[in-house]
Amino acid sequence: MKVKVQKLDGKASGDIELNDAVFGVEPRADILHRVVTWQLENRRGTARPTRERSDVARTGKKFGRQKGGGTARHGDRAAPIFIGGGKAHGARKRDFDVSLNKKVRALGLKMALSSKAKDGLVVVDSLDLKDAKTKAVAEAFGKNGWNGKVLVIDGEAVNEGFKKAAGNLKGVNVLPAVGANVYDILKHDTLVLTKDAVEKLEARFNG
Repeated sequence: MKVKVQKLDGKASGDIELNDAVFGVEPRADILHRVVTWQLENRRGTARPTRERSDVARTGKKFGRQKGGGTARHGDRAAPIFIGGGKAHGARKRDFDVSLNKKVRALGLKMALSSKAKDGLVVVDSLDLKDAKTKAVAEAFGKNGWNGKVLVIDGEAVNEGFKKAAGNLKGVNVLPAVGANVYDILKHDTLVLTKDAVEKLEARFNG
């Protein structure tokens, strides 16, 4: 698949051949759903478990007479009504560590990239800016018609000047190639890849 390459200012910068095995896969909703669900489940934080009645170390000896003491007929000190006792109906640890096969995860990423290759993929030669300012990046985005949410993926490391300049723009996120993931790609309207990012992503699957 041949795609045109442009510069950040919108000027043409040649063509690039995209690997059909990465950018030409027919997307499947069930695979994408499984990968996105896996990602979101693993992002969830677990509640800190509380110690319930059976978890605290308190005496089980009856501390008063059954009758005649003028108090309730208490027994176990681990009861929730005592200081130091166990929590009644406390938060319990829940495991959200969902597993998913590597092959399915890889296929999901290929499908996400392929869905953007059909509509919403832009390839730029680099993220170098003469003037690494937020205003300059905003003007470049407006000139290119990149509206809504934009995900920019660079190569081995993100261009620091561009990252800082784009940091104040709403709906714009910048990632290195190693951080490319299905959820972020699908969540954004436009996917912008540098030539280095394309090379790294293709090598990621071919390696």
